[in-house]
Amino acid sequence: MNKIQKITAGKRDFFSPKGRQVDDTTIANVKSILGDLEIRRDLLIEALHKVQDAYGYINASDMAALAEIFRLSQAEVYEVGSFYHHFNIIKEDQEKPFKSKLRICDGLSCEMAGANTLFQKIKEKFKTEKIEVEKVPCIGRCASAPAARFNKEPIDNMDVDKIVEVHRAGMSFALNLPKYETLVDYIGRGGYGIFNKLKTGAIEPEDIIKTVSDANLKGLGGAGFPAGRKWEIVKSFKGPRLMTVNGDEGEPGTFKDRFWLESRPHQMLEGALIAAKIVGCEKIYIYMRDEYPEVLEILKTEIASIEKEKIATIPIEVRRGAGAYICGEESAMIESIEGKRGVPRHRPPYIAEVGLFGKPTLNHNIETLNWLPEIIENGVDWFKNKGWDDKHSGIRSFSVSGRVKNPGVKLTPAGIPLSKLITDYCGGMQDGHILKAFFPGGASGGILPAHLAHLPLDFGTFEKFGGFIGSHAIVVLSDQDNIKDAVLNTMRFFKHESCGQCTPCRSGTDKMIRLLEENNKELELYNALIKVMSDSSICGLGQAASNCVSHLINHFPEEF
Repeated sequence: MNKIQKITAGKRDFFSPKGRQVDDTTIANVKSILGDLEIRRDLLIEALHKVQDAYGYINASDMAALAEIFRLSQAEVYEVGSFYHHFNIIKEDQEKPFKSKLRICDGLSCEMAGANTLFQKIKEKFKTEKIEVEKVPCIGRCASAPAARFNKEPIDNMDVDKIVEVHRAGMSFALNLPKYETLVDYIGRGGYGIFNKLKTGAIEPEDIIKTVSDANLKGLGGAGFPAGRKWEIVKSFKGPRLMTVNGDEGEPGTFKDRFWLESRPHQMLEGALIAAKIVGCEKIYIYMRDEYPEVLEILKTEIASIEKEKIATIPIEVRRGAGAYICGEESAMIESIEGKRGVPRHRPPYIAEVGLFGKPTLNHNIETLNWLPEIIENGVDWFKNKGWDDKHSGIRSFSVSGRVKNPGVKLTPAGIPLSKLITDYCGGMQDGHILKAFFPGGASGGILPAHLAHLPLDFGTFEKFGGFIGSHAIVVLSDQDNIKDAVLNTMRFFKHESCGQCTPCRSGTDKMIRLLEENNKELELYNALIKVMSDSSICGLGQAASNCVSHLINHFPEEF
């Protein structure tokens, strides 16, 4: 005889469905927030952004509603949302965070400028206010360290009074755009002329490929792969093809892409259109940091303008990241554009063959594309002759921060020595400071001693010392800085940003930090861990994370 089940506390009602249920009201509210956003799997991250923007958090019922709307499992939506640092996910019984966010950078340049002390003062000052005060990784404003972002308002050379002033004015949610070169301005100096010639057949694609190859233009996002060669490789695979533009410059100390896009966005857009046209890409996806709301708005406005004027014959779509450094790795970025966790793919196949949505994909950095129109317009010699000498070609944008008098983006000849970069372009070292060490390529590039400052800043120079130029992010340290503290800051960053996919990176970064914090002196243990991380990690994050530790041991043994 069947018995009627007795429902006891803590047990699910036998007659109710399993799992977290979502009510019609919540679904209706979330649909209202999404507005006219197209419901596609690859737009899940943008949908999460919209809910986060509306409330300042995403609660469990909203996650369930998104799963229902996108016809995905709740687990799938949760794994994507919880992967990205900019999504505040809470359960029903958790206290709701405030919508207002004050994000204070704890990157190395900001830490050197006193950000940690300021964080404690600001947290105490605003403890009764409805503001979430958070420490966050590098926000790309290293030249004006210490820096913060108060909702949409950037705060450079931050102090308590500046934060109070912005708060009292009630303007932190207002977006103030920098003055930049508009479409009218760009066309006025001949902009889109090269792309128009390419469209009409006045210039042959093969001639452009030869020009770019002969000029020795390299990818300036970190790897330094020759641009012309990359085009030939992607073209060799059967279409349809796609193009991605990597604007997720999360490498600590790097801010040159923001500089270019906040000053002359159309030169990059023309470069992207030229590259896509030559390679035969059907669409361009620009992946941009969520930390750069000004850039996102500029791109939205200016892409609409070139589409309205029928200049852009190839569709361009902007996707915003969500605070994951790993998405600077090209395959992780592609996963993110597809609406997934930004986890690097195993290679081969490389993205040139199987990339975005499974199609051959051309990927470029912002600065690389920025130089394309000028190189094609002015010729090979114009670009090559701008190098420091005949061994180095072209101009480079260096993001310089740290102990120099005039930090910022410096346009210099490729191959310039650091000593000349500091004296001729940065006004020298700060008063009372003597050059002690430098990061040549952001956190990944390692930390090298001052006696190497005479070497050319270019690809291939620092590899013999276990470092690299990478994203051209130069962080300058002086005799008043502790190298071990800088290394710990760097390792904590990598631990925070590890995607967690592979054990050497996930556990290796944590182990390395604990060894350093415990002041462990066992060299064999450090060297074994460094080898495992560099040899066995899936992507460049884990492979390069321990560079700074290796350099601490080899170049600064007195501080180890």
